Amino acid sequence: MAASSRTQVLSLYRLLLKESKKFPSYNYRTYALRRVRDAFRENQTVEDPQMLEALLTRARDSLALIQRQVSIGKMYEIQKTVVEHGEKKTI
Repeated sequence: MAASSRTQVLSLYRLLLKESKKFPSYNYRTYALRRVRDAFRENQTVEDPQMLEALLTRARDSLALIQRQVSIGKMYEIQKTVVEHGEKKTI
């Protein structure tokens, strides 16, 4: 993988994780984070330039979808789950 491709992939990965963390719903948030990590881990050995470009396009589409869903999710008030009430407290 070329250096520029590697930086593109890492940048896209970070953006997907960052946007996924913005989901107001715990269930959607954890699902999106898990799917992003799994998809990138599954395809980390891809070296074919055409396949790499197709995967990058799919990831960009997923990023746009996550951004839209986060915006929609913020329009509605949700109740926190039991899991969210016991999340880590920062000191």
